[in-house]
Amino acid sequence: MAFTDFKSADEVQKAYQIKLIEQNFLTLSPRKPSEQFVLEYKFVNDNFDIFSSEASRCENVIYPILREVCKQHIQHYSLWSHKSISADDILAGTPDYIIAKRSELGKNVLGGPLILVVEAKQNDFKKGWGQCLAELVAAQKLNNNSEKAVYGIVTDAEVWQFGKLANSLFTKNYTRVTIDNLDQVFGAVCAIVELASTNLN
Repeated sequence: MAFTDFKSADEVQKAYQIKLIEQNFLTLSPRKPSEQFVLEYKFVNDNFDIFSSEASRCENVIYPILREVCKQHIQHYSLWSHKSISADDILAGTPDYIIAKRSELGKNVLGGPLILVVEAKQNDFKKGWGQCLAELVAAQKLNNNSEKAVYGIVTDAEVWQFGKLANSLFTKNYTRVTIDNLDQVFGAVCAIVELASTNLN
């Protein structure tokens, strides 16, 4: 079985007895990315159809934003793209992106996964959250600590949604942000990375 076999969050909830609530756990405030990033994003957005395909959305929007945020925390975090993980025979697969604790063994070794990012393929957020929640359960197992929260982002590059899993409680942030306000998206991703920083010890 793979993460993508879960078609909705409720499938994962039933399998692992996870309760869902919706409330704002993120303090959302706009933040400006670097001027270089803003200029580059404006250039690709003005000149290319960056939302024309899933690959384009990932390459031109999702990954660049994650990378820009991680630059500010490079001493603590590493960013992985399409790195396979496996907690057991069921909770296995390849998350789209992982923000993980930086391993003391080097940049080629995956540290503890803290934030799992899923692209909502074909704008299917229901399936995206099914995959993401399964990945969060796997992250708990890999971290050997279900009490410390792990965080999820599901996005189609235009809409960005956020969640966290601590123990058996899954919290979806009620407020979402959209890419038409880049500063809001950047601020939200920064906020979730800063929340994850409490899990570094």
